[in-house]
Amino acid sequence: MSLLTKYRTGLKDEIGIFFPMLILRVLENVLQPSFVQKMTVLNLLEKIAADSQIIIDIFVNYDCDVDSPNIFERIVNGLLKTALGPPPASTTTLSAVQDITFRHESVNCLVSIIKSMGAWMDQKLTIGDSDLRKSFKSDTAAEGHSTLTAEDGTVSDCELQPEMNSELSNAATLEQRRAYKIELQKGVSLFNRKPSKGIEFLINTKKVGNSPEEVAAFLKSNTTGLNEAMIGDYLGEREDFALKVMHAYVDSFDFKSMDFGEAIRFFLQGFRLPGEAQKIDRIMEKFAERYCKCNPNSFTSADTAYVLAYSVIMLNTDAHNSMVKDKMNKSDFIRNNRGIDDGKDLPEEYLGALYDQIVNNEIKMNADSSVPQSMQANSLNKLLGLDGILNLVTWKQTEEKALGANGLLIRQIQEQFKAKSGKSESVYHSVSDVAILRFMVEVCWGPMLAAFSVTLDQSDDRIATTQCLQGFRHAVHVTAVMGMQTQRDAFVTSTAKFTFLHCAADMKQKNVDAVKAIISIAIEDGNHLQESWEHILTCLSRIEHLQLLGEGSSTETSILSVPNTEIDEKVPKPSGIQSLKKKGSLQNPAVMAVVRGGSYDSAAVGANSSGLVTPEQINQFIANLNLLEQIGSSELNHVFVHSQRLNSEAIVAFVKALCKVSIAELQSPTDPRVFSLTKLVEIADEIALALSISLLYVPMENAYSRILCCRHYNMNRIRLVWFRIWNVLSDFFVSVGLSENLSVAIFVMDSLRQLAMKFLEREELANYNFQNEFLRPFVIVMQKSNSIEIRELIVRYVSQMVLSRVSNVKSGWKSVFMVFTAAAVDERKNIVLLAFGTMEKIVREYFPHISETDASTFSDCVRCLIKFTNSKFDSDISLNAIGFLRFCAIKLAEGGLVCADNSPDDGSSVSAVTKNDRDLQSFADSDDHASYWVPLLAGLSELTSDSKLAIRKSSTEVLFNVLKGHGHLFSRAFWIGVFSSVVLPLFSGASPVKQDSPTAKSPRPDGSTWDPEISAAAAQSLVDLVIRFFNVLRPQLPNVVSILAGYLKSTKQGPASTGVSATYRLTGELGSRFSKDEWQEILLAIKEAATSTLPGFMKILRSMDDIKVPENSRSSTNTETSSDHGLTKDDLEEDNLQTSAYVVSKMKSFIAVQLLIMQVITDIYKANLQFLVASNINIIVEIFSSITSHAQQLNSETVLQKKIKKVCSILETSEPPMVHFENEAYQNYLNFLQDLIKNNSSAPKEMNLRSLVAVCEKILLIYLSCTDYNYARQQKPVEIPVTHWILPLGIAKKEKMAARTPLLVSALKALNCLEKDSCRKYIADIFHLLVDLVRSDHSSNEVQHALSNIFQACIGPIIMP
Repeated sequence: MSLLTKYRTGLKDEIGIFFPMLILRVLENVLQPSFVQKMTVLNLLEKIAADSQIIIDIFVNYDCDVDSPNIFERIVNGLLKTALGPPPASTTTLSAVQDITFRHESVNCLVSIIKSMGAWMDQKLTIGDSDLRKSFKSDTAAEGHSTLTAEDGTVSDCELQPEMNSELSNAATLEQRRAYKIELQKGVSLFNRKPSKGIEFLINTKKVGNSPEEVAAFLKSNTTGLNEAMIGDYLGEREDFALKVMHAYVDSFDFKSMDFGEAIRFFLQGFRLPGEAQKIDRIMEKFAERYCKCNPNSFTSADTAYVLAYSVIMLNTDAHNSMVKDKMNKSDFIRNNRGIDDGKDLPEEYLGALYDQIVNNEIKMNADSSVPQSMQANSLNKLLGLDGILNLVTWKQTEEKALGANGLLIRQIQEQFKAKSGKSESVYHSVSDVAILRFMVEVCWGPMLAAFSVTLDQSDDRIATTQCLQGFRHAVHVTAVMGMQTQRDAFVTSTAKFTFLHCAADMKQKNVDAVKAIISIAIEDGNHLQESWEHILTCLSRIEHLQLLGEGSSTETSILSVPNTEIDEKVPKPSGIQSLKKKGSLQNPAVMAVVRGGSYDSAAVGANSSGLVTPEQINQFIANLNLLEQIGSSELNHVFVHSQRLNSEAIVAFVKALCKVSIAELQSPTDPRVFSLTKLVEIADEIALALSISLLYVPMENAYSRILCCRHYNMNRIRLVWFRIWNVLSDFFVSVGLSENLSVAIFVMDSLRQLAMKFLEREELANYNFQNEFLRPFVIVMQKSNSIEIRELIVRYVSQMVLSRVSNVKSGWKSVFMVFTAAAVDERKNIVLLAFGTMEKIVREYFPHISETDASTFSDCVRCLIKFTNSKFDSDISLNAIGFLRFCAIKLAEGGLVCADNSPDDGSSVSAVTKNDRDLQSFADSDDHASYWVPLLAGLSELTSDSKLAIRKSSTEVLFNVLKGHGHLFSRAFWIGVFSSVVLPLFSGASPVKQDSPTAKSPRPDGSTWDPEISAAAAQSLVDLVIRFFNVLRPQLPNVVSILAGYLKSTKQGPASTGVSATYRLTGELGSRFSKDEWQEILLAIKEAATSTLPGFMKILRSMDDIKVPENSRSSTNTETSSDHGLTKDDLEEDNLQTSAYVVSKMKSFIAVQLLIMQVITDIYKANLQFLVASNINIIVEIFSSITSHAQQLNSETVLQKKIKKVCSILETSEPPMVHFENEAYQNYLNFLQDLIKNNSSAPKEMNLRSLVAVCEKILLIYLSCTDYNYARQQKPVEIPVTHWILPLGIAKKEKMAARTPLLVSALKALNCLEKDSCRKYIADIFHLLVDLVRSDHSSNEVQHALSNIFQACIGPIIMP
């Protein structure tokens, strides 16, 4: 011990030789050791293990040195072998008492080693409080952490040699050296099994050079434990590379001036010849060559040396192999070697001397020395002058004999030391980096775990089990602090398993001690346990479970009962036996499950086990419960109280583990419990209290400001940690809140409510989000829970919290509204009503608390109210929710949340407004006040497409009322955004143009239909907005006109009427403010509406071409008087009948819409004549012209008219008013032109006169086509006279003439009103038509009277001037 303590720095190499020989050889002898020797060695190792620095130095200087043995590793493995004892079925000289003594002592040594490692670590890291250090010092009162001194009081090695040759090495360098050594040993091990593979591995890992010479040098030096037999086997291989290595190996020897026998003995010292003859042949052949090369005059040729070498090998085997009975004599040896020297004989004296040398001294390798180990040790002792060392192992030789082999061994050792002396002195390393412990633990943790576990499992000796548990504690301490997760978890798990809490019926005192060890580990190393907390908390949970059973309490009632720790500690508990028997709990399923036991990893002990429980097992279980009384509630609570001292990382890991254990408790199929859940709530409560204190403002105005500042920063740290903890707790509360066990879910939701109420007692500072995070579990459970009771409970809890702490709620509003949003679409009416009632109270009474928080809170409130509009239970809720949205707008306006700018409201600088035309949301992002209005308006806009008519109607009304009532608060840019993002999308699908099928409707963008009443109201409201805020919305006029044109383009009369009315109102109110370009845009839109529908309509009419309508069955020679009353629906196919009906309907709609457009353009013209310029008038003329052309084209389809007439007769419906359409179109056109000529001086009169005459000409042609059957429309006068037969007119002709008579009279009157010059200019174009009219038979005298007037007033003066 003194050698290691004082001189280890100077005797590094010597100790590396003596320690394995004197100490490890005895330690590793398990089967037949000397009791005294091994006890001496174990006592020595125990003293060495007590010195932490020696343990560290041994590992650093030997196990991390490539050229040194792994002393530390061999010590640990040797102690493990001793602790496990002799293998089963093996023969040993030890008695049972001696074996047990060895086992206990070896375990004690292992405990001392891991304890010293921990002490050295603590010293370097200066970790742990005074209690922790005391707990480690109290394990062995006579031992300390400092380096041991010699018994005679001499000073330590460091003091004795202050200038020792040492090197302070860092852990990184040692790690590289250690890794190099491990990899080298791996290659050596592989070589000793498969030499070729081993050499390949060593070359690939660059442990050996890739040249044959370098490999040969590595094999020859053999300082790494290569097997000599495998070396010989590899040298005898015939592969190219192995053969080159063998040649290089042999060539490295110098046999000059060396006797042949001495040379071959020297050659074979480094390896053992292989057993295969061919391999021996190759080696001996190369040896002979090398020997002859070194001694050219020794033999005639190398063949002589080759044969003689083979003979020597055979002689060595024959002489020294006990299996050979007939030994070879000298004469036989000489005779066998005759003629080998190129046909000549070698001298007999030479061969005889060689024979005597081999027979008297066997050729052996260094490792094959047959000298007893005791003799070897004694020789080494004499060689080095260290006789006193042998007193340690009582190997004093009684007699000393100078044996030849012993002398050779001494010679070899002398050569080894001589070789070392020629090299540089070995550096003794000293480290202070605790990272070196990681490599030490990697070496020793497996043996220690096995030794402690086996001993603790097999032994009931209190001292032995206590030592093992101490070993577990120290091992956990080292591995935990060093962050070695796998090793730490292995030790903690093993300790937890040895508590036997999972099979309490088999518990013993050592298992109770294991429970105490678990508690100590939790308290002492809690900051470093991380995931291992789960095993410790599982044990605590099971202890509490057993104590609960021992008290006879029903686990079923524990769900909703929280234990009172203070009362439990003051009131003495009844014993387990009395409690169980008195309360009759022996038949409790939970008790039976625990008695049956289960595996450690099972979530519920005994839950899946089956089988009967015997009375003996019950009695044993009760007795074991009495053992557990050694552990009171105070010990369990101490772990949780101590959690306040855990650092940031540790408390998060602690809470995670506690959540896992709590879930396992609550999900137990036999006895769900709330022990861990209660502890979670307590811990969360304490941290929440600390967090709420940290949110307070602490003034720093006195001498204590620095102290308060430190406290402030500490509380900030707690707050950050609390956020991390709550992320874990939040997931836990959600998981348990969704439990199928209703009692468990109710309990956890109530616990969460209590925490929330305590936290909401303090007001949250601005820009914090913790309230929202805290209440989020309520939201998630509300959204995902299938339990009606839980959802209703959450709504009640949240309502209670927010109403009682409304002044302190800040970021929590978001979660509150999300809960109510989920409740709004709940399947239970009472939940919807309950949530809406709270929302009503919040909006009515506490609106300022919502708006003063931030815009996102108000957005959440709006979204919540919108969800209530979707209620399927009560329409009043839906409508009231929309009403509250209007109330919110009023409150926003009252609260000064306006988006007004300072730009003048004069309508100037239109371009300045248009450049601010941007998305509404982007504007809201840049304007805080706008961000309040955006969700409100967007939400109302969304509701306008709701599936329910009442919601659509109410939301549309409220939206436009809000815009009209509070639009004056909006800035120009915001108005543009509102109009683009809110208003215009309402009309994106209100009145589509395309109507291609009989079942086509007016779809909204989301597929719903917009009721005509709502559509009409929306259009009028849109116009109201534009009229009221025209200066701001003027840039949006094109979009508004486009929307109104969309109404006009509708082929349905209802939307078209809406468009007509809205357009007329828009132009009537704003006509005086429109520019000529704006008028141009409006009139062009109307023109497009009048013309764009014609192609589609004509396509529909063409569908009648393929339909054949049957003739009337009643024949008549006069087609004019034929009737269709004989036709029925059976006369047409079903498909043709539907198509015909569709065409008739579309004709009626088309005519009605065209007439409406003509009416609105007429009214606009009359009301705004003074504001229209010539270009505008031209567009109006084009509109009238287009419509009259449509009417004339429609009436020219005579075949189609007949089909339509018959179809209407079959369908029993009225015919489309095609004649009326044509009459009205021409009449309005005629009136417009007359008024234009008369009242509008800006329009070119000559062009208008020409248009008027052309219209009158068309009217005359239309009328004349009714008077004569063969009269073609637009017939030109012919030069050749034609004879006309005047026949009586039929009934149909008379009806047509009567229908067109008023139009004809108007046209004649218009011509009669022409001025004299105009009449003279244009009368010639229509004179022939007037003549035809005179010749025609008329149904009314008005025509004749009008003709008479025109002839008298216009034609007469021209003919007779």
